[in-house]
Amino acid sequence: MKSKNAFARLKKEERERRRCIILDAAERVFASTPFTEVNMRRIAREAGISAASIYTYFPDQETLFVETYLRRVGDMHEMFEKTISEAMPDEVMESIALSYLDYFIEQDAYFRMMAHFMLYAELNPESLEKLNRTERAMMDIFERAFKKGGAGGNTRLLAHAFFAGLNGILISFRRYPGRKEEEVRRHMHRLGVLLCRQLRGNPPSSLSQL
Repeated sequence: MKSKNAFARLKKEERERRRCIILDAAERVFASTPFTEVNMRRIAREAGISAASIYTYFPDQETLFVETYLRRVGDMHEMFEKTISEAMPDEVMESIALSYLDYFIEQDAYFRMMAHFMLYAELNPESLEKLNRTERAMMDIFERAFKKGGAGGNTRLLAHAFFAGLNGILISFRRYPGRKEEEVRRHMHRLGVLLCRQLRGNPPSSLSQL
């Protein structure tokens, strides 16, 4: 019985190792290839396995795409939680905004994946629920940040506006023509700070009526 349990454990560890190899390969492909051109065959070549083997670990392309995206989301949430705990109340929203913008400037593949899921993908219920849970967790973090910053009224609505505003900045200016990368980053930072100030400046009573 003991040897049987040891074998089962090793088999499970081997399966997880192969799963990680596939996810690592998917990350590299997403980082270097337009989203619409990514497919299981391309990821399989990058991982050094057959396309058929991927389906042993991921039942379809959508599941692999979602799992690749969700793989790093926890790190981002931890970064924001740390920011909330360390930032002063009057600086917490700006700190979150700059961290969010910097993360997706530097992790371009993840931003493209997130944008694709939000704008174009028709997901099955299981994948959709996984992404919705992730988004709700993000809104919870933003809401706590607004509360620490002294916001009142409908802080959930503020969190949604904050999320939409930051993504709008990224979509509008990540590929700002004729500007150097650092110029673009500074411009996006300025817009992020402006967004925070505008949201803080709204009377909580007016937001609660929306």
